[in-house]
Amino acid sequence: MTEPEKHKETAASGSAVQPSRRNFLKFGASGIAAATLSTWIPSDGMLQAAPAAAVAPAVEDADAPAAGEHRIQLKVNGQVHTLNVPANAVLLDVLRDRLQLTGTKKGCDHGQCGACTLLVNGVAINACLSIAVQHQGDSITTIEGLAENGKLHPVQEAFWEHDAYQCGYCTSGQIMSAVAILKDPNIPSDDASVREAMSGNICRCGAYKNILSAVQSARSKMGGAA
Repeated sequence: MTEPEKHKETAASGSAVQPSRRNFLKFGASGIAAATLSTWIPSDGMLQAAPAAAVAPAVEDADAPAAGEHRIQLKVNGQVHTLNVPANAVLLDVLRDRLQLTGTKKGCDHGQCGACTLLVNGVAINACLSIAVQHQGDSITTIEGLAENGKLHPVQEAFWEHDAYQCGYCTSGQIMSAVAILKDPNIPSDDASVREAMSGNICRCGAYKNILSAVQSARSKMGGAA
């Protein structure tokens, strides 16, 4: 075999296993586009986001708990969930990772920012500092459980009306704290007392003035009780 023929054979055999940069970019881009568009559906000539899959109303682990786990029942937003969780499982992580209730946010993870605030038996707590196994028999309410029959809770409406947020990351915790404050007869209704009661919820965007306006507006709408 002559040298040119050897070179031609080597090039032919190598092309099957060594794609060119042009082909790599072309097929790589088409693959990414296909993966992206697979989450969209056409409607009325436009591309719209496909609806999210429905989340089951209750979660139940069928298997027996593994070593180091405990079988617990959590009542969250009126639904009872049976779960196998480690003894040290944090309530915030169980809600977000196991029950897919991601409205309760993880901020500092040290109980200092209030982003993870929710209600346990009507009392506001930081879910990042609470162990899940401690809450069997408790009634847990997250931001997803405030609205009833498709209608926003009055505090949610007030936050919307008064533009009491900017980035929105802390908003769910702010709203849950506000609901607890409006339910507590021991917290005075003046602005200074509300500011102090809400001081455990940090808004890094600085929307405090509008948050206060929203809380007081909700108070007037509900006659002082949430």
